[in-house]
Amino acid sequence: QVQLVESGGGLVQAGGSLRLSCAASGTFSNINDIGWYRQAPGKQPVLDAIIFIAGSSPNYADSVKGRFTITRNAAKNTAYLQKNSLKAEETGVYYCNELIGTLIVCNKEYWGQGNQIFVST
Repeated sequence: QVQLVESGGGLVQAGGSLRLSCAASGTFSNINDIGWYRQAPGKQPVLDAIIFIAGSSPNYADSVKGRFTITRNAAKNTAYLQKNSLKAEETGVYYCNELIGTLIVCNKEYWGQGNQIFVST
């Protein structure tokens, strides 16, 4: 059983910073692509950033380029999203999403439990 546990959310003032973490646990072979999604109240989740297993640069939504940074620590099976210069409209629930390989399935999609971030004006 694979589980993703997120941490690092909370309340921050506009212009401030937060770092989200997403730790994978359980039995698996490898973690492939990792993405961070933001869901604003009443809206569908949108992809803010994605990092690939190897060989290419991360991709970012235009709205967060230059302010958000996605990284991964393979030794800790943990992904991070550093969020700087936060805006009030970036309030929402943030989810990590990972494609994880096991002995049975090459790529299975997993989601974190979600982490609420409030950006105050």
